[in-house]
Amino acid sequence: MKKVVFNMEPFTCPSCVKKIENTVGKVNGVSEVKVMFNSGRIRAEFDESRTDADTLESMIVRLGYPVLSKKVS
Repeated sequence: MKKVVFNMEPFTCPSCVKKIENTVGKVNGVSEVKVMFNSGRIRAEFDESRTDADTLESMIVRLGYPVLSKKVS
């Protein structure tokens, strides 16, 4: 399993958090998604044989949330 942390601007509404967690959480291979509201971070754990960090980043950007940086481990 791989982990990725996306650094974002801090979120301003709880519905944004729910939207990201629900959408990214449905991606095949994603086992966990956690949006940290105040810090503007998104942490996801995924099976690298089924998806990748770039795919998750693209999905977040398409939802309307720009990613400032990411760290994969």
